Amino acid sequence: MMSRRGLLAGLGATMATGTGGAAYALGVEPYLRLAVERHAFLPSNWPAGLRLRVVVLADLHAGAPVMDEARIEQIVAAANALRPDLILLLGDYGPSTRYVTREIPHEDVARRLGSLRAPLGVHAVLGNHDWW
Repeated sequence: MMSRRGLLAGLGATMATGTGGAAYALGVEPYLRLAVERHAFLPSNWPAGLRLRVVVLADLHAGAPVMDEARIEQIVAAANALRPDLILLLGDYGPSTRYVTREIPHEDVARRLGSLRAPLGVHAVLGNHDWW
């Protein structure tokens, strides 16, 4: 049998962990971290000396306050700074959480993504959230 003090301590710890996790997921991750992962691979029969730099962007889920216009512009600038040969956009452009306080019109998202530059082009597909 658990004491009231033990129960309250356990609940407090659970709430603190949940609140901390939510704060990280909603505050730190989208606002302070821009995750750029670099991968290098060489497909079989690839021409010697030929290098192709590809930037892949996915799951923007544009909508304030998490992914506002300034954040999209920051991502576009970071992508262009990598000087890619090719850019691939993998969908999920619109908001998908109840924490969105302001939707960003698709035209505004598209205009900002239109600043992406790569000699071999910028190619996009829709994601599952775009189809819904």
